[in-house]
Amino acid sequence: MSCFRPAVLLMLLSLSGLSAAHAQAPGPGSEAAPLVMGQTFTIASKALGETRRINVYLPDGYAETPALRLPVLYMPDGGMKEDFLHVAGLVQVSVGNGTMRPFILVGIENTERRRDLTGPTTNEKDKKIAPRVGGSAAYRQFIREELMPAVKKRYRTTAETAIVGESLAGLFVVETLLLEPELFNTYLAFDPSLWWNNGQLAKEAAKSPLLQAKAGPPKTVFLATSRDGEPDVMNQLAKLLNSKPGGTITCQYEAMPQETHATIYHPAALKAFRLVFKPAPTAPGGN
Repeated sequence: MSCFRPAVLLMLLSLSGLSAAHAQAPGPGSEAAPLVMGQTFTIASKALGETRRINVYLPDGYAETPALRLPVLYMPDGGMKEDFLHVAGLVQVSVGNGTMRPFILVGIENTERRRDLTGPTTNEKDKKIAPRVGGSAAYRQFIREELMPAVKKRYRTTAETAIVGESLAGLFVVETLLLEPELFNTYLAFDPSLWWNNGQLAKEAAKSPLLQAKAGPPKTVFLATSRDGEPDVMNQLAKLLNSKPGGTITCQYEAMPQETHATIYHPAALKAFRLVFKPAPTAPGGN
């Protein structure tokens, strides 16, 4: 509680060039309006049997340059109250300061996260984390058959695609890499939940179509773990991916023991974007 009486306080305000009424009254200005930083639309998904909301960030220059086509970075956990805002901010600042090529960011808002981002499991404890689990195949079908065609129809895109995710979304990224590698060109996974189904995904990675095929388009992979993650498993997975003859897989593994599972997404994404999406070198004499 203040030690000044009301009269004394009024005198002090007057001496400082203020009045009590002026100190409390709001200043002039326009009414608040929505702050727009992207676009949003919905898809009535047959694969998932529900309507899904999609959030999109378009880099500076896209609207002003009608001939410009851009690659697409897809992200699960892409709701406005999930990871969309901070990842869109990273894309914006990284493109702006020249450390990343411009990408269209497509965020997929969750409805049943633990259903969509997990594959089948025989572990009874896994099955108890949500009413429904093991729906990753249907979620991948939604991305492949419904979301990607919708994005290509709505926006000017190139054929290049990437996906980024953390935790269960990171598990989905790794699972997609190993089961359906042709879906994306670049895979970014931070602290993926590879413990799922008793760790079978990583244990059976050598049997993946990605590693069994003698040839195929090049893939770029970025893996990162916090001190709460599984660094030994991730290190072995990175070595396995880099061991494929022909150099068609480039995998970068980043141990980040200074981060926790709760803090790794932002710093790992910053490193990944700068490394795997770095702009082509500027020719001497160029701007």
